[in-house]
Amino acid sequence: MSVQPGWYVDPADTETRRYWDGEGWLGAPIPVDATPPDGPPPPEPPPAPVGPAEPATSATRDAVTAAPGWPPQQGPPPGYGPQQGPPPGYGPQPGHGPGWGPQAGPPGWGPQAGPPGWGPQTSHPGWPGRPPEPRPHGHRLAGYGRRLVARLIDFGLVFALNVVVNGWFVWRWAQEWAPYWQEVFRRAARGDTSAEGLPLPSEQSNSLLVAILLIATALWLAYEVPAMAAGGQTVGKRMMRIRAVPIAADQPLGIRRALSRWSTLGLPTLLWYCAGLGLVLQLVDALSPLFDHPLRMALHDKRAQTVVVEVPNRPDSAPSNDRNQPPGDTP
Repeated sequence: MSVQPGWYVDPADTETRRYWDGEGWLGAPIPVDATPPDGPPPPEPPPAPVGPAEPATSATRDAVTAAPGWPPQQGPPPGYGPQQGPPPGYGPQPGHGPGWGPQAGPPGWGPQAGPPGWGPQTSHPGWPGRPPEPRPHGHRLAGYGRRLVARLIDFGLVFALNVVVNGWFVWRWAQEWAPYWQEVFRRAARGDTSAEGLPLPSEQSNSLLVAILLIATALWLAYEVPAMAAGGQTVGKRMMRIRAVPIAADQPLGIRRALSRWSTLGLPTLLWYCAGLGLVLQLVDALSPLFDHPLRMALHDKRAQTVVVEVPNRPDSAPSNDRNQPPGDTP
């Protein structure tokens, strides 16, 4: 993009202005605080030869023929040839105008500046380094490893509750399907792949499966929601020293937020009845923090607007380590 003709600060001498005609500099410089003419400077007369005997006369003639308010013509600034445009490296070049060089730009641009609107260290689309990790409410975000281990601990405890409460229903459902699978394995051992005459389970098996899933979902709800509502921690999270907090404030989740968070991950348990669809949804939810940046929010976190953070080693310790941060810095 070429720069329009006009009066600009001389890049070689920031105390003066010169006229740029779109391809090169014209005329002599004027003081930077002087009001420039509306148009280009008047053409300069060809320099008269200066002999050794009349230096004073030549200087007087230049002062008289200069435009009103202009300083006496003393020739171009140091480093410029006789009215041959900008110094080497400045122009004219395709797509560039006055001041495009290592030290200056068009009017209003500061030294060493990039295009308008770019600030320091933002003239390149990338960061000079990796951006700092967010610290919600001054706490470090919990890593995926800790979250996974905490969830496995909770699943183990919920499974143990199901063995106690749901065990009889599971045993009855297995008895309904036992003749079918025994016959399938017996035929497979003989190399028979036919499905004719297989003993099918009764209609009671479907009712038993629905009861199993309902009890399992209810046990998970009773285990997780009250604990998360009160302190943001289940047994697994407490053992791994992590907890869930709202994004808006460091406070307990409350029943409503805890229920909303659990339902995204827990309710699909009822869809296990549909060819395991619920298990697929839960697996996607469990892996989602790996692909969310920078807050590592799972799908159930996004619905409840929560984040999972690390718990300080001591209850009375500050959320962040002041020794690792200069005074006055915020995490």
